[in-house]
Amino acid sequence: MTDQAVQPTTAGPGPRPFTGRDRELRALREDIERAGLHTLSGHPPAQSRVLLIAGAPGSGRTALAEEFVGRIADRYPGGVLRARLTEPGGTPVPVERAARDLLAALSRLGTPHAGNTGNAANAGNAAEAGKTGENPAEALPVAVPPPGADEAVVAEALRTALTRRGRTILLLDDVAHSDQVLDLAPENRDCLVVAVSSGPLTDVPDVRPCALGGLDRSAAVALLARRAGSSPRITVDPRSAEVLAEQCGGLPAALTLLGGWLGAHPKLSVLEATRMLARSDPGGSGGPGVPGEPVEPDDEEFAQPVAPRSPAPLARAFRLVHDSLSQPLARLLRLLALAPAGIVEPQLASALGGCSMSTAHSALQEYVRLGLLRPLDGDRYQVPGCLDPLLRARLAAHERPEEVLLARARMLERLVRRLQACSAVCEPAGSEARRQLAGMPRALRFLHPLEARNWLEVRRPALLSAARMAVAEGGGELDTLARRLVSALARALDAHCAPEEAEPELYRLHELVLRVAERNRMHRERAAALLNLGDLDAQTDRLEDALVRYRTALDAARQGGDERVAGRALESLGGGYAELGDWDRAADWYGRALALRLSRDERADREATARLHGRIGAVHARAERWEEALRAWRASAAAFRRLQDQGAQARALAEAARVQEFAGRPQEALRTFGQALEVSRGAGDVRLEAALQLRAADACGRAGSLRAAQRHRAAAARLLGPAAARAEAQDVWPDAEPGRAAAEPARAGTSEPVRAGERGFPAGEAEPRGGYPADGSGEGH
Repeated sequence: MTDQAVQPTTAGPGPRPFTGRDRELRALREDIERAGLHTLSGHPPAQSRVLLIAGAPGSGRTALAEEFVGRIADRYPGGVLRARLTEPGGTPVPVERAARDLLAALSRLGTPHAGNTGNAANAGNAAEAGKTGENPAEALPVAVPPPGADEAVVAEALRTALTRRGRTILLLDDVAHSDQVLDLAPENRDCLVVAVSSGPLTDVPDVRPCALGGLDRSAAVALLARRAGSSPRITVDPRSAEVLAEQCGGLPAALTLLGGWLGAHPKLSVLEATRMLARSDPGGSGGPGVPGEPVEPDDEEFAQPVAPRSPAPLARAFRLVHDSLSQPLARLLRLLALAPAGIVEPQLASALGGCSMSTAHSALQEYVRLGLLRPLDGDRYQVPGCLDPLLRARLAAHERPEEVLLARARMLERLVRRLQACSAVCEPAGSEARRQLAGMPRALRFLHPLEARNWLEVRRPALLSAARMAVAEGGGELDTLARRLVSALARALDAHCAPEEAEPELYRLHELVLRVAERNRMHRERAAALLNLGDLDAQTDRLEDALVRYRTALDAARQGGDERVAGRALESLGGGYAELGDWDRAADWYGRALALRLSRDERADREATARLHGRIGAVHARAERWEEALRAWRASAAAFRRLQDQGAQARALAEAARVQEFAGRPQEALRTFGQALEVSRGAGDVRLEAALQLRAADACGRAGSLRAAQRHRAAAARLLGPAAARAEAQDVWPDAEPGRAAAEPARAGTSEPVRAGERGFPAGEAEPRGGYPADGSGEGH
């Protein structure tokens, strides 16, 4: 997957009937035990056994791998993981992305035991983990590197996790080059790697290759007969059937297409089919077996290599089936090449073709009967990988670029609206988002958050692929839709996923927006993307990387003339240096952010001013500059008083009192605690008042006023009860010893630690999750 990388793989023979390949299956089973050349020479490789199934597109290499893995899965209690390492269009999947998706799937597999038959887990579907019969809570802990970690670090984490797990099968489909296998294969001889590729993997030591050609004659005729249905045409004319199978080169994909086509034409004889296939020109776009050139994006990082050449028999069979379709069906089939990750459903097909849902659903079922699509769970279908280059060639030959771009735009717009409904269903009843949801067509709405979450989990790989496609293709004309899609997807992930679960996907999405912003010289969105990436870096303790991003974001915000985003970057820089313990620089950057806020006079700026005074006070306290800290906390309390926020004012006064106490002025501290208590009573916050009573009691005790300390503790107990009072105080403020006041830079108004990577914006000021305009508008939004 890539995002499609990890898919469910069931134990035992798959649901689709499997024909032939008995000799290959026996050879693969024997290769598991057979020693390789490196082992015989006394230098066995460190990594697991690697079995290679190599063959041309359409030779049934993936089907053979799935059948083989299903038959031996009971010997590997660690389970089965599957990764597809080449995206539709021929782009190799980065090792970092594949390894991270495999780690996510591995964390959903249950604890291995003898009864585990080896079902795989879906990287985006928690329900798949339950298919193993395991409780996800009992799964082996898997160490997942933070978002943005180096490719080598993520790959090493995967190899370590697989090595710890033991006997596990790793099925790597569509391997593009040897490095992918070497980077992902675990260093455990008890594990098994089954690699599927179009050619040899010469750099993989001790690999056992199984080269595939066509099916033998009897198996090819049997597959043709099964696909053609109950008609006796194959039985009464076996010679013509053998000729037809020979024309198909024995390729299962070509036989599947011809069998489905014969089934759709019951009055056509097998002899006539052989003649029509012989007359069919396989080229269509550049000659036999040439898939056509893919559309080249502007960004070199997304440049797609030309897909492997399709065999001439497969190209002829596809052309025959394609040309037999009606014009609307043929056009919709060609447009399915645009489906993200090759996954199609009626909603997307309807948007691509500009037709009704019922028409799209009927068309998809017809494609399944013809062998042009493979059915998945529910109403989802997959474009076979061997047909993808042929579809793309037909699309380039028959559709104008403007029509292709319009189809992409319709599909992306449908995804955006569906994602908006996915996040809106989690909003409170009566909110603006729920009112907009009620106005959507029924086909786009979700009735319950659980329905929306399940939809998002199953389709997350395709949605991420759609975001990458929107950025890579279209020559920049889809950038507005790409930004809207990223924003909607980020909100949906935020609504339905835990933060640690969504962070890797959010990191990828922010990187996509950064590319779009840099390509279009959109300074505001570039700054927002850099801030979001910096936050994720900071949350995973990569503070130096975060500071670089924050400084770059500050420069971009100044170029765009956006003082609000610049202030956000200044605050983040202050928080980053505070995390590093560089109190002087932290105070300096917080001071610059304060000066910027003081030059503006909106309420959000006044709230930020009050907060920043507190943060400056916190870093001065850590540096034991008590006078500066006291001035800052008093300024924070005064600012919150002007905002009529009595709770935040009381907290700021309490912090000022602590600074006085640590500065050796206990009597002044007690008076300030009294002021904080008086203000807190007006706030009507019982928890806050109880916490302040306990704080005051501790201060009285340290000052020697034991009777006053008892009075404050009794007051806290009356407010919440003896046991609850101390627990509530711990929730509001962690304990701190004298000399460690404000041990972390505190967020004014809450006194909670503020770390680099936290935005700290009050409600109404923060950028939306994703940090980009919800409507995809430009700089002036």
